[in-house]
Amino acid sequence: MGPRVMIVADWVEVVERIFRIRAPDEGWPGRMGATSKGATRLNGKTLRLAFHVGGARLGSTGDQMGVFSKVLTDDSNWGCDMRGRDLARRGVSRRGFMKDGALALVGTSVIPAFLMKSVMAEATTAAANHKKLVVLFQRGAADGLNIVVPYAEKNYYAMRPSIAIQQKDVLDLNGFFGLHPAMAAFKPLWDEGHLAIIHAAGSPDSTRSHFDAQDYMESGTPGVKVTQDGWLNRALQAEPVSGKQSAFRAVALGTQVPRTLQGKQPAIAVNNLADFSVGGKGPQATPISNAFQAMYDQSTDAVLHGTGQETFEAVKMLKAADPAHYTPAAGVVYPNTPFGNSLKQVAQLMKANLGVEAAFSDIGGWDTHQNQGNVNGQLANRLKEFADSIAAFWKDLGPDAENITLVTMSEFGRTARQNGTGGTDHGHANVMFVLGGAVKGGKVYGRWPGLANEQLNEGRDLTVTTDFRNVLGEAAYRTLGAKHLEMVFPGARVQPADFLNFS
Repeated sequence: MGPRVMIVADWVEVVERIFRIRAPDEGWPGRMGATSKGATRLNGKTLRLAFHVGGARLGSTGDQMGVFSKVLTDDSNWGCDMRGRDLARRGVSRRGFMKDGALALVGTSVIPAFLMKSVMAEATTAAANHKKLVVLFQRGAADGLNIVVPYAEKNYYAMRPSIAIQQKDVLDLNGFFGLHPAMAAFKPLWDEGHLAIIHAAGSPDSTRSHFDAQDYMESGTPGVKVTQDGWLNRALQAEPVSGKQSAFRAVALGTQVPRTLQGKQPAIAVNNLADFSVGGKGPQATPISNAFQAMYDQSTDAVLHGTGQETFEAVKMLKAADPAHYTPAAGVVYPNTPFGNSLKQVAQLMKANLGVEAAFSDIGGWDTHQNQGNVNGQLANRLKEFADSIAAFWKDLGPDAENITLVTMSEFGRTARQNGTGGTDHGHANVMFVLGGAVKGGKVYGRWPGLANEQLNEGRDLTVTTDFRNVLGEAAYRTLGAKHLEMVFPGARVQPADFLNFS
């Protein structure tokens, strides 16, 4: 852990309001669900405030204020009782976190590098070409066989007697594959040549663990559990950089920086753009904002003092775009769901010209062991939200969409055969989508392995024929200008000669 820097503060109410924290005795989940020892009780509440920036733990203390040690936990449940996703490996001392939409930072230095630089657009390959890469993770293992349906495969219907999508219901793509009817919003993107599909894609690792498979895909190193950083962070490092970097170069929508974006390249996480400030909504700084800024300015620690003002400059930069009053383009309606709102906020950031080059978001709910449904049901509902949100994002960007490459991924697919509870279990190969202005869409890429019994992986799953790293590598190479792919995917031998050439 890096040097500890303490900030003296007496304004308990100010701190509570800034961070919107709940005391542990009011239900806030601390480490292992327990209240840490040594916390000070004040006005009937236990206050423990600390956040991490790089390797340094920044806390608040004072004669009347205890030390609040807030541990970042991932409280999501994406199926199979998978909670606290890779908490130990992520190393919470490498993050800063401001609750409810403010700011998360990640980096390996004591203070994140972007705070040492002015908040201005950078001169990178992607920035110079106005290119942007969006990565979306479908957490829980989506059923690729019912998303892009191989309706011409007879065995598909034999293996899925009650959950298969009938040929009359699919949205035909090429006479062999068809989209699930809930994904009608994707069909125009396919017809216009902007949407490409890579089927039978996945990881060479055979794990059926959500935890391990997600970790391998986000790190970009299947089978290797000691990788510390994410593939997208390394892709940004592999891009030529000169000049000043934008604080918003790498952004994730959510309460913490995901595994994909962890690493040396600074990244931020935003949960709610309208609250991306300690000063509330509106152009004028509030007394709370001023008080919080004063906490930094009054620090006598040189390392901390040199970064406080630049943090606020990053906030001001976003607030100038007035995100609380953002209106999507005419005719664009995002689903009123967390995922829909995440993509709307990605569009806001990109249209505000804040220097975003890489953005990440995710959507859970794909672990359909029971009652998966077919044309209607659990999976259909999730697919409609997924497709409608992405289509709205594309339309919202308008002419800027031509500079976007959007890639989707999921940790693995699902079994070719349905199970006894009307669902599917953990499988292997899956489907990936690539959307973009430079994408050669209207085509299904990759080699189809077939669904005959003898063609299945381990006699139960769709076989992987395209390594997911080849797809991500091509997207990073073409969009970000990440030419050193051996750095992005160590040991994978991803190279342009092996690209699918979907862009």
